[in-house]
Amino acid sequence: MNTSLRMVFLLAVTLSGAARSAATFTVADSMVTEPLVLIAYGDTRFTDAGETAASSPSARRALVAKIAAERPAAIFINGDLPYHGIAADYAVYRAETKIWRDKQIPVYPALGNHEFSACLASICLDRWWNAFPQVRGRRWYSVALGQRVVGIALDSDAPLLPGSEQQTWLQTQVTSLDPAVRVVLIVMHHPPVADVQTVKLVDHNARPNEQALADYLKVAAAHSAARFIVSAGHIHNYERLSQDGVTYLVSGGGGATPYDIDRTSTDLYQSTDFPNYHYVRFELRGQVFSGEMIRLEHHGAGKSARWQTKDRFEIILQP
Repeated sequence: MNTSLRMVFLLAVTLSGAARSAATFTVADSMVTEPLVLIAYGDTRFTDAGETAASSPSARRALVAKIAAERPAAIFINGDLPYHGIAADYAVYRAETKIWRDKQIPVYPALGNHEFSACLASICLDRWWNAFPQVRGRRWYSVALGQRVVGIALDSDAPLLPGSEQQTWLQTQVTSLDPAVRVVLIVMHHPPVADVQTVKLVDHNARPNEQALADYLKVAAAHSAARFIVSAGHIHNYERLSQDGVTYLVSGGGGATPYDIDRTSTDLYQSTDFPNYHYVRFELRGQVFSGEMIRLEHHGAGKSARWQTKDRFEIILQP
């Protein structure tokens, strides 16, 4: 296996059957820093720098550099990492994110719809696995980051309906959580909960497939000591909603063409700033799990990037 690719999952080790949870990968407590910092974002659409309509090269690169400076324990990508599922776009991803590998920051991706663009599904999937060989053979997986945090990457291109292979797997993950787990961060591409659009982007409204996940999480959250946070993309903007005890984020500001949206009254983020190129920074400190939306305010060729913390929330965890 290529050494640089293997470094993406440097800290991840497959759990044995005797391990304490059903997580696919684990990071030992001794390797988890205090405070624990995680990054989640998506819709980067890495592609040739000459393509400036579908994705902004300057925004992508500014975000990559800023995220590297955070020195997070892990980066979660909620889909649409490449513009197309072609080898050239993954080569751009590798080139533009070299700093992540240099700093040995693990990357945990979820599949999006653009991973399956411009190639046969089987070939597209193989290229994704070539980019992330540690998850080869898996379209969904989980990682335990110490005892208190579990990240779960789902595939919203595959069924999430009751009785489906993926939801059955997810139920096993949740019911077998270590009693010490207090945060479950789910990353996926299509959002289960988002601002309902009636005029623009109506084709990006939550679909029954992902709504079924929200129905399941309503029950799971009511019977768990852990708090559930879902970070999705597909909508190239930022949203934060709370439903049935679950925090739902839309974090699709990784570089793809910005989408203007109509915000509903249930959206806990009401700023009119646009566009919202951004990432979400999570921090676990003691009994508080906090999130911040870090927005790229100013960027471009020959310009120094400027940043704003535009949203912040806290989740108080059980002792």
